Amino acid sequence: MTDPIADYLTRLRNAIQAKHRVVEVPASNLKKEITKILFEKGYILNYKFVEDGPQGTIKVALKYDSVNKVNAIKKLERISSPGLRQYTGYKDMPRVINGLGIAIISTSKGVMTNKEAAELKIGGEVLCYVY
Repeated sequence: MTDPIADYLTRLRNAIQAKHRVVEVPASNLKKEITKILFEKGYILNYKFVEDGPQGTIKVALKYDSVNKVNAIKKLERISSPGLRQYTGYKDMPRVINGLGIAIISTSKGVMTNKEAAELKIGGEVLCYVY
């Protein structure tokens, strides 16, 4: 597999399209950090790290509106890829839907949202947009 982050986002997208409640993905430290950010920002209901074997898995419970069954995540978009890395400085931090969405950035201080990276005045690799 050349791009595990794109695979993670695609599994989430496919589970949302199929209206699944829970999706299971292979774990890595970067995927765990992205999952924590999605939980903190209210895009997923819950998550659980299952340590089985050398790699382990992440179980993600997707969040749906109780009335009209619409998912909290409208779009997951991979920005940086192994063939074309996308970096940004803190001065030109991307704004997703004029501040309504989040960009997940991999920085020297760890994985964080674009707003947190701008506050700390550090740039990094733009992993994905979520809204």
